[in-house]
Amino acid sequence: MSGNASKPKLTLRLCEPRGFCAGVDRAIQIVVLALKKYGAPVYVRHEIVHNRFVVDGLRDMGAIFVKELDEIPDDGQPVVFSAHGVPKSVPAAAGAREMLYLDATCPLVSKVHKQAMLHVKRGRHVILIGHKGHPEVIGTMGQLAEGTVSLIETVEDVASFEPDDPAALGFVTQTTLSLDDTADIVAALQAKFPQIMAPSSESICYATTNRQEAVKASAPDTDLFLIVGAPNSSNSKRLVEVAERAGAVRGVLVQGPQEIPFDLIDRNEAVVALSAGASAPEILVEGMISALKERFDVSLELVQTAEENENFPVMRSLRDVPMTAADMAFVNGQG
Repeated sequence: MSGNASKPKLTLRLCEPRGFCAGVDRAIQIVVLALKKYGAPVYVRHEIVHNRFVVDGLRDMGAIFVKELDEIPDDGQPVVFSAHGVPKSVPAAAGAREMLYLDATCPLVSKVHKQAMLHVKRGRHVILIGHKGHPEVIGTMGQLAEGTVSLIETVEDVASFEPDDPAALGFVTQTTLSLDDTADIVAALQAKFPQIMAPSSESICYATTNRQEAVKASAPDTDLFLIVGAPNSSNSKRLVEVAERAGAVRGVLVQGPQEIPFDLIDRNEAVVALSAGASAPEILVEGMISALKERFDVSLELVQTAEENENFPVMRSLRDVPMTAADMAFVNGQG
C-alpha cells in the first residue's frame, strides 16, 4: 500500500472565523510600524498579544518586551502599550518621563473603559465581570478610582457581594469571556439587584462571540477539538470550554503542531475540529493541518458561521509608514 490508502481516515472540521481579530491585527501592526518609523529598539509593555510566536517574531525585529516602564532607559525610543489596555497610571507615568508612547489598546477594550466610566459618572458602583489578574481586568479597574469598582468572577461571588447601595449598580464585562458563563453571572446579578444597569452595548467583543459560535457549530460528535492559542490567552481557554460544553468529547489547547496529542486520535475515521484564539496567527493553523495530513488521510470540512470585515486603523502618526510584503504577511499572521 502507498499514499493515503495506508493512512487512517480523519475528518477535520476547520472553524471560520478563527485566529487574528481586528484588535490583535492593529496592535501587531503598531509595533511593526513603530519599528519602521523609529528604528529599534521599540519597547513594548507586557506581551503585545498573548502569543509566543508573535512575541518572538517582534523581538526578532527589534522589539524589547518589559513588565514595567521603569525597565526602559531614557533613550527617546517609543514604548507601546499592549492590546489588553493599561491603567490610567501607566500613560500618566510615561507622560511624566516625557516618553513617546503608542497605545495599542483594542478599541473594543477602550469601549468597555468608557462604559465603566459612564456608570461612575452616573453615580453607580461598577461591577466588572472578569478574571482576576488578567491584564484587561487590571487595565479596566485602573480606569476608575479605588472603591468604585468590584470584580465578580463567578455566580458564587454574586451571592456573597453586598454593595453599599444595591439600587446604584452598573456592570461591564471583560471582552474575552464565554458568553454562556457571562449570561449566568448577569442573570444572577439581575435577580439579586433588579435595578442594576447594563452597559449601553455588549461588552464581549464580536470576535470572541464569532469564534465561540463557530466552535459550538463544529463541536457535536467531535472526538477531539484542538484550539490553537497560548496558555495565558483568556479567549483561547474559553474556546476549549465552549467546545466541550457543546459536545466535543475532549478539547485541548495547543500552542502549535508540536503539541498535537496524537495519542488522543486513536481510531480510524475520527472527527477532529480545529480553531484558533484571536491572538493565534494563521501560520500555526496551517502547520496544524499539515501535521495532521502527514499522519492521516484528511477530509477537510469548513464550518463557517460568520464573516468578519472589521478593520481598526492605527493611530494617525503611523498611517503613512510603508510596510514590505514580509511585514504585511507577519501582521496578517502568515509569516
